[in-house]
Amino acid sequence: MFGTAGGLTRGRMVTALGMMSGTSLDGVDAAVLMTDGEEIADFGRSGFRPYGAAEADVLHAALGRWPGEPGVAAAAALSVASHAALAADFPEAAVIGYHGQTLAHDPAGGRTHQAGQGWRLARATGRPVVWDFRTEDVRQGGEGAPLVPVFHHALARWAVGQGRLPSAPVVFLNLGGVGNLTWCDPRAADPLGACLAFDTGPANAPLNDLMRARRGAARDEGGALAAAGAPREAVIADFLRHPYFARPAPKSLDRDAFAALGPAVAQMDEADAAATLVHAAAAAVAAGLALLPARPASILVCGGGRRNAALMAALGTRTGVTVQPVEAAGLDGDMIEAQAFAFLAVRVLRGLPTSGPSTTGVPGPVCGGRISAP
Repeated sequence: MFGTAGGLTRGRMVTALGMMSGTSLDGVDAAVLMTDGEEIADFGRSGFRPYGAAEADVLHAALGRWPGEPGVAAAAALSVASHAALAADFPEAAVIGYHGQTLAHDPAGGRTHQAGQGWRLARATGRPVVWDFRTEDVRQGGEGAPLVPVFHHALARWAVGQGRLPSAPVVFLNLGGVGNLTWCDPRAADPLGACLAFDTGPANAPLNDLMRARRGAARDEGGALAAAGAPREAVIADFLRHPYFARPAPKSLDRDAFAALGPAVAQMDEADAAATLVHAAAAAVAAGLALLPARPASILVCGGGRRNAALMAALGTRTGVTVQPVEAAGLDGDMIEAQAFAFLAVRVLRGLPTSGPSTTGVPGPVCGGRISAP
């Protein structure tokens, strides 16, 4: 439909569908975006397909595994099938940006693994699919993550144009399974020259794992359990001694890079364990602020973590910065990552860079992603 990368021109708006299943393993987000890969013309419809308990078990069983290992094929098939089912609800989209399901991420070892083949999704949906966004960045020596910063920059420019943000540097903080932060300056036209991005540390994943193990629940709804507990500061102080926090940005994490957090709270009661995990996530963000070019006046939070009142309060306390959900800027905090992969898909179609030295640490600009025709 679009030919090879570089076949689109600036200003030609494409109706793209972005799809994302994150490390929280709760389901598939889908969002339509009208864009030329540089500017946002409009936001379209969005949707969500939750994973059932059995589906979540399939994905959990494959975490940390690489292609060919047990459970990976089942996880990949589930990813394609679940995304195809949701994509059918969005016939208006001309192209699909498909992230796949991250099972393992080891940039130091030169590899990253997102389960699910885009060519199978293209065949199932009858539409071109842009996918495998991270591999080329890692191959060239980058972290392969985070990939959303170029979209955060576009969002900031859109919000400034709408009068919803001042024309000044802003921080976007995504709290999914892992936290990632983007500092960006909307006054600059080039996103890769105006952004610094990195993973902050664990966010929802340890708490979700605790709730799943202790209560058979997907999450701590609203942060009610964490709010009833008291964080153990000694555990948090030990957590902050992890060598990751001493590394310069940009940098990225695997979902289970801080696996020691689970055993560290194992003997606590549920509420104190939840509170400790929430405050550890907030403390990781606070540590990350020291890496920024300038301290932000506010932090805009997206992802499921913004609905955890205990986590939002902990962020404000530990950072000393005004913390707001991105809805304060007129944005949809549930769908930013899905929208981002719609945006990135169009950038790949145009041959534009999706990552660079200040976002993933790759030596030069990279246009990651593969295009599969139906």
